[in-house]
Amino acid sequence: MEYLPMTFDPSDPRPLYQQLYGWIAAEIAAGQLAAGEKLPSKRSVAANLGISLNTVETALGMLVAEGYLDSRPRSGIYVADISPLIPAPQPPPPKPLPVDGPGAENSFSTSGVDVSLFPQKIWARISREVMADAPALLNHGPAEGEPELRGAIAGYLHELRGVRCTSEQIVVGAGMEYLLGVLAPLLGRRIALEQPGYPKAQRIFANNGLDILNLPVDEAGLQVKALADVDASAVYVTPSHQFPTGAMMPVARRLDLLRWAAADPARLIVEDDYDSEFRFDGKPVPSLQGLDPHGQVIYVGTFSRSVAPGIRIGYMVLPPLLLERWRQRFAGYSCTVSRLEQQTMARFLSGGHFTRSLNRARGQYRRRRDALVGALRCAFGSRLTLLGAHTGLHLVAVLRLGLTEQELVDRAAAAGVRLWGLSRYGAPPQGLPGAGLVLGYGTLSEEEIAAAVDRLTAAWKE
Repeated sequence: MEYLPMTFDPSDPRPLYQQLYGWIAAEIAAGQLAAGEKLPSKRSVAANLGISLNTVETALGMLVAEGYLDSRPRSGIYVADISPLIPAPQPPPPKPLPVDGPGAENSFSTSGVDVSLFPQKIWARISREVMADAPALLNHGPAEGEPELRGAIAGYLHELRGVRCTSEQIVVGAGMEYLLGVLAPLLGRRIALEQPGYPKAQRIFANNGLDILNLPVDEAGLQVKALADVDASAVYVTPSHQFPTGAMMPVARRLDLLRWAAADPARLIVEDDYDSEFRFDGKPVPSLQGLDPHGQVIYVGTFSRSVAPGIRIGYMVLPPLLLERWRQRFAGYSCTVSRLEQQTMARFLSGGHFTRSLNRARGQYRRRRDALVGALRCAFGSRLTLLGAHTGLHLVAVLRLGLTEQELVDRAAAAGVRLWGLSRYGAPPQGLPGAGLVLGYGTLSEEEIAAAVDRLTAAWKE
C-alpha cells in the first residue's frame, strides 16, 4: 500500500487526528485493511493527505495502543490481526425496564470484569500447542512456578511498572488470597492496613494471627505519618489505585513510606498494585518496588483483572532476604497453579498476545468509564464529586442530595440497581463532602450504564 485512500469531511467537527483514527479503525474492522498489511510511512501519509506529521503520529499511536496496528522497530507499522480478539456477536441488550419493573437489575459490583473480552480462541490455541509440545507438564513442577512464566512476568513487570527483579524472586500462586495467606507468617506480628480498605486482606491477615492496625486514607492514599504512632512490622498498601477510594499515592508520599521502612531493616511493605493496568489519564507513577533501594517491598499482583478471574494466576516478587525465609518454610509445597496454565500464560505474555488484548480491553473500559462519568455529571451536576476515575474499573461518586449513604443504597436497590456505600469498606476519609458510593463498571455495557443512571436519577429525586 502506497497511500491511504481517505478524504476528510470539512463538516465533521472532530479534529483531523480523530477522523484519521476513525477511518483506519473502521477499515480494519471491515476487513478492507488486511492483517499483516504494511501501512505507508508517516511522512508519506502526512504528505498525501495534506496534514501535519504530528496529526498522523497521534492517530497511529492511538491505534497501536488499542491493538489495531503493530509497530515494528526499523520495519514500519502493520495492520494487526484483530479477528481472534473480537468477541462473538451478542444479542442486543434488553431495553431497560421501568423503575418498578419486575426482575430487572443492574449491578455496580467492583469484583467483576467483562469476560467476553477474553481472547478465548488465542488462549485455546496456545493451550493446545503447550500440551502437544510438552506432555511432561502432567508431572510435578517447581514450587515457585514454571521458570518460563516467572521470566515472562519479570520482563512484563519491568517494562510496564518499573519493577526491578530477577525471575528467581517471583513466586506464582493461585490468586491474591492464597499469596497473602502465604505471606502472612513472614510479616511479623502487627500489620497496618488502609482504612477504608480491601476487606479480604484484613480477613486473611487476621485469620493468620496478625494484629490489625487500621490507618486513615486521604486524597493521596495511606497517611504515612500515622505509621509513627503505631508499632507495625509491616504495612499493606494499594498505591496505584487505592481500594476503594481510588486515590493514587504520589511519588513524594511513596518516598516517605520507603523512609519509614528504611528506619528499621525488619519492616516490610506489601505493595498490591491493584488495577494499575487500567490507567486512563495522566502519566503512570512508578511502582514502590522500583523505588525501593533496600529490598523491603513485596510486590504482589494477579492476572484476574487483566486476563480473567477464572485463570487464577497471581504472583509476588520477594526481596532476596524474604525469599530465603519463604524457601525455608514453603519450598516443599507444590505450586497451586496448573503447569499447563502456567506455560500457556508464559506464551501468552511472551508472544505479545497479552499486551494486545490488554490494550483493546483498556479501550473498551475507558469508553465505559467515560459513559458513567458523563451520565453522572449530566444527572447530578454540581452536587457530584468523583474520586478515583483516572484508573481501574471502579470510581467513587460523592453525592450531596440531602440523603444519607444508606438511603441512597436502599432507594437504588428498590429501583433494581445494586451498589455499595463507601462505609462498607471501613470508616470513610474525613471531610468527605457528601455520601460516598462505590461504582464498579467492569461488567456493564455503555447502554446498561446509561439505563442504570437513569434509574438512580429517578430514585434519588428529592
